[in-house]
Amino acid sequence: MGFEWLKPAVVLGSVMYAVIGVVVLWVSFVVIDKLTPYKLWDEIVEHKNVALAIVVAGMFIAIGQIVAAAIHG
Repeated sequence: MGFEWLKPAVVLGSVMYAVIGVVVLWVSFVVIDKLTPYKLWDEIVEHKNVALAIVVAGMFIAIGQIVAAAIHG
């Protein structure tokens, strides 16, 4: 076990994959928000809809796993 993980190319690659993952997660939230008949963020924050917040959290976890699996190969 050496210092291979400290190489600039490895660190830059990890940062780029993290940024791509966050962008894909954000875009998927925006797309799902557009497909639903109401605004998800307003419903969660303003109306304090806990059930919807749990569903959106599950959606984020699922999409995050899909992105991680796609990046991992």
